[in-house]
Amino acid sequence: MIDKLRKRMILISSIAIFAVFGIIFSAIAVFSTHQLNNRLDIITDLISENNGVFLPFDQRNPMPAGPNIAPGFFTHETPFSTRFFTVWFDADGNYMKADLTAFSSITEDTAIEYAQSILKKNRIRGWTEQFRYKTFAAEDGTGIVFVDGSMNLAMTKGLLFTAAAVMLGGIAAIFILIVLASKKAMRPIAQSYEKQKQFITDANHELKTPLTLILTNTDIVEQEKGPSEWLDDIRVEGQHMSELIGQLTALSRLDEASVPLLRAEFSFTDVCNDTISEFSSLISQKGLSLTASVQPEVLLSGDEASVRRLVSILLDNAVKYCDPAGMIRFSMEKKRLTTLIIENSYAEVGTVELDRLCDRFYRGDKARTAGTGFGIGLSLAKSIAEAHKGSVQAYQAGNGRIGFRVTLK
Repeated sequence: MIDKLRKRMILISSIAIFAVFGIIFSAIAVFSTHQLNNRLDIITDLISENNGVFLPFDQRNPMPAGPNIAPGFFTHETPFSTRFFTVWFDADGNYMKADLTAFSSITEDTAIEYAQSILKKNRIRGWTEQFRYKTFAAEDGTGIVFVDGSMNLAMTKGLLFTAAAVMLGGIAAIFILIVLASKKAMRPIAQSYEKQKQFITDANHELKTPLTLILTNTDIVEQEKGPSEWLDDIRVEGQHMSELIGQLTALSRLDEASVPLLRAEFSFTDVCNDTISEFSSLISQKGLSLTASVQPEVLLSGDEASVRRLVSILLDNAVKYCDPAGMIRFSMEKKRLTTLIIENSYAEVGTVELDRLCDRFYRGDKARTAGTGFGIGLSLAKSIAEAHKGSVQAYQAGNGRIGFRVTLK
């Protein structure tokens, strides 16, 4: 149990850290891409405002400035160092001319091909391969300016790669620290848990002998003095106490990860049918009705004795808490997983905290009335199911009905 708790803590911490770093990286990526597009759009705007020509900066054409422009991004050499080309079309979309003087590594045919594809898309701004483009209204038709953004793209990708590498390294380092620190963090819990298990074991040994003597002496007194109401009360309460100690011991053993289950293949169909047969007379005596549907030839691999106890606990719980003249439904089938469903009539199902029914010592009877159980049986059933890589779930099966669904692998 402690190992499971430690693994869960590591998993939750790791997911939280990965999520935080993922959000930070996404923010960097979005911000960097926005900056890249914005700066290249400023250049395409300057060129398109001058009908496809990048004019030098002077007093009549000052360098742009603003909060979106990084210091040093524009210099007097920018119009001469920017690689771009412009293609013009007439009002009917026919090619007119292309200016490739500022971009020597592209042919006129390729430039026309790029421009025609943009014209068909009818978009104003965007990317086509490594070029950031803008469509603008020219004097005799339409112009499209393409600015080479390969260097800016490479810088942005390099920045994102570096950020990703640093963050992954940080995640790995933090994960190692969490794994190392989790042992120390879980140590007080582990010590407390071990003390609790030791207390249960010691209490079992300390109480077993006096309980045995009480029950034995009760039988002796009854033989000598005859039956009496007080002796019956002593016997019943002693048996209840013995049952409680047995359940606590079984629960403690299931929680001990170092004690492996005795796994073997067995017939789960036979287990269900045997349990139904054991309870059939009690069900009849209480005036209850039972409908059972058990799929034949269903095999399981696990501890047969523990699984028998699981089925017995759930069916006993259904009989114990079924309303007078109520109905119990028992169903077992195997598809992808083996599923056992036990439902019973229970008018007060709406007042029960269903998600807590399998908690240790939890009882739907808040007054903890005598004879309503110890609040351990369902917890023991849940532990048996989890030991077999399964689960137990309580649910409301409709108005006035409660059910338990067990899934086993």
